[in-house]
Formats: sequence, structure tokens, C-alpha cells
Amino acid sequence: MLTRFLLYAVFAFFVWRTIRRFLAGIAQGAASSPPRATRGAGPPAKGELMVRDPVCGTYVLPSRASSTRDTSGTHYFCSDTCRQAYAETARPA
Repeated sequence: MLTRFLLYAVFAFFVWRTIRRFLAGIAQGAASSPPRATRGAGPPAKGELMVRDPVCGTYVLPSRASSTRDTSGTHYFCSDTCRQAYAETARPA
């Protein structure tokens, strides 16, 4: 009988501790501010058109892409590597 009581007490303690930690986590999450948006984080703006990378053909969002401007206009790239490759091929010989 005492053994059963101790088992119930230990079980109740762990249930209480789990519920308390769960509620504390909810309170902490509700109190903290959301993380600041960084480039490339989150969904794109609604209606933002994608453009094609002239080097590898990948479609990118202009707001998140590397870009360069020359006499033919602004070009957007998926990475700095593609931008550098374009700059090397665009140089006059």
C-alpha cells in the first residue's frame, strides 16, 4: 500500500513538473518579441515576380538576389559565385 502511494506521488510530481515547464515555455514565447527578419527569411512579398539568373538559369526573387548593373540593365543572381562568373564573361577581351 505504501509502495503504491509512493509510485502515485512520484508520477504526480513528474506530471506537475511537465505541465509547469510547458506553461512556462508558452509564457516565455508569448513575452518575447519575434526575431528580426533577415535577408532571405520568411515568405516573399505577395505578387513579387521572380527573375532568371543569366548564368545558371535559377529563378530568384530580386529582393533576395545578388545583383549587378551594366549598360544592358540590372541582372540578378542566385549567388555571388554566379555574379562573379557573369562579370568575368561580360568583360571585353
